[in-house]
Amino acid sequence: MAETTQQGSGNVADRNLALELVRVTEAAAIAGGHWVGAGDKNSADGAAVDAMRSFLSTVDFNGTVVIGEGEKDEAPMLFNGEQVGSGAGPASDVAVDPIDGTRLTALGMNNALAVIAVADGGSMFDPSAVFYMDKLVVGPEAADMVDLRLPVKQNIHLVAKAKGVKPNQVTVCVLDRPRHQKLVDEIRATGARTRMILDGDVAGAIAACREGTGVDIMMGIGGTPEGIVTACAVKATGGVIQGRLAPTDEAERQKAEDAGLDVDRILTTDELVTSDNCFFAATGITDGDLLRGVRYRGRTITTQSIVMRSRSGTVRMVEAEHLAKKWEKYERLHG
Repeated sequence: MAETTQQGSGNVADRNLALELVRVTEAAAIAGGHWVGAGDKNSADGAAVDAMRSFLSTVDFNGTVVIGEGEKDEAPMLFNGEQVGSGAGPASDVAVDPIDGTRLTALGMNNALAVIAVADGGSMFDPSAVFYMDKLVVGPEAADMVDLRLPVKQNIHLVAKAKGVKPNQVTVCVLDRPRHQKLVDEIRATGARTRMILDGDVAGAIAACREGTGVDIMMGIGGTPEGIVTACAVKATGGVIQGRLAPTDEAERQKAEDAGLDVDRILTTDELVTSDNCFFAATGITDGDLLRGVRYRGRTITTQSIVMRSRSGTVRMVEAEHLAKKWEKYERLHG
């Protein structure tokens, strides 16, 4: 199943790395999945972090976490600057989210994922100045047509034209936030449909690039780190993500300007991640548009994952069955 290892290219080139990363997200999903519906997002995240960190230590690469998780909601975290992997090979940027959708996991709602992305060292955009970004994500059919600077109506009509459908057959994924009310009104005014999601815009964005998900576009303001993770994934699909930094106040705007960033600039997929050799892996924790969630079935645990490599344009769906007794240390213990 794994492809031959490419040697001596001086970058993150081992094709087998993609399948090793799936093992990492499977572990995080299995550990975090025990907390689905338990109402405790920090414990869920803590379990997923522990499992992800443990499995990352077995992967043969030289990674530095440049996009960690947990700072926003004071959860456990794989911290920025943490060294992961065995240390072998050239330097790699790593973006992790052991649970993209901790609240979704805690509430037992759809679209929670365990996620990791890896690219050549120094190639991921630094999101530290501004945490939020206005995003537009579409699949390959409309990749060369849309523009975040255009009116919402025009982008929807362009996607409809590219896909050979009517605007009222287009579905737009949007985070359910008060800040998006105007956006939602504009989408619905075109006749297009909205698919509102509580959290987890990485899943929504990738769904917009994949056939058969029922999602055609992802729009709206979400996390900048999630946008960079998404960029690693969409490179393998031929889709695009466009982003524009969205400071929440003047202090954050000034911070961005002090860092030399133009908050009005449209950031392209290749600016969010400059490398053409990106790896992305995700495993479903709860059911969603993109993946099926973890299933615990007595002696076995089943997972569904997606793994992508941008250089080859390869997207794999991975169905796995795990012997439950091998994962007992990650089970949630009741008092």
